[in-house]
Amino acid sequence: MLTQTTSRVLEPSDLDAALAVLRREPVANAFVASRVQVAGLDPWRLGGEMWGWYEDGMLTSLCYAGANLVPICATPRAVRAFADRARRAGRRCSSIVGPAESTAQLWRLLEPHWGPAREVRSHQPLMITDRMPAGIAPDPGVRRVRKDEMETIMPACVAMFTEEVGVSPLSGDGGLLYQARVAELVGSGRSFARVDEQGRVVFKAEIGAATPQACQIQGVWVAPEYRGKGLAAPGMAAVLRYALADVAPLVSLYVNDFNTAARRTYRRVGFQEVGAFMSVLF
Repeated sequence: MLTQTTSRVLEPSDLDAALAVLRREPVANAFVASRVQVAGLDPWRLGGEMWGWYEDGMLTSLCYAGANLVPICATPRAVRAFADRARRAGRRCSSIVGPAESTAQLWRLLEPHWGPAREVRSHQPLMITDRMPAGIAPDPGVRRVRKDEMETIMPACVAMFTEEVGVSPLSGDGGLLYQARVAELVGSGRSFARVDEQGRVVFKAEIGAATPQACQIQGVWVAPEYRGKGLAAPGMAAVLRYALADVAPLVSLYVNDFNTAARRTYRRVGFQEVGAFMSVLF
């Protein structure tokens, strides 16, 4: 038995203990929890390692180390242990993302070794709702993207990602991993769009992470020529209706603090700020 403070790479047999930690903060942990519930803790299926921090033999904190480095319910002592492990392993992730306080501490410890970052977004409000908005009717034109519409939705997904992150998702491996992720969301019925008469996507969003407790909307995008025409709020209401009816009783998202238009739209649809995330992009 582990009787002192220590960290180690978790194994498949640690699944129940890891899920117990993830359930402590179901909204903040929705992204990682959704992956763990599907893939378990096998690194090949999970797409990365799960590091655990133990105090007096109890698993108390986690850190997902894959394409993203994500501290989970991480205490200051756990963050120091995770930073030491990450520093020794070398940077393999494209971003660090998670609750603002623990992510900021993790970045302070790693920046001398991994810096400089391409961009640091230190305050990204985390917003939630559990009900449909009053006074905003869902856009009836927003619907699930069909499996045969990959060629229709992909240009909008690439445009959104490039605008949001600052680099194209088609770089590196030619976009194979990104296309697979989009196809996964389409195939699972968690990709939504409004398509105009010419077959162009004018609004889109996905439910990117889903657990029985909470889900997370991501990739919200309005075509530039349609911005300012009132599509965003009804579109979000439509996605929210699907999310609450079919996925989870609590719906979340996080947004850049400088995106005042998006934050205003989300508040109109009923989302309330309950915390903050932070992202470090490489």
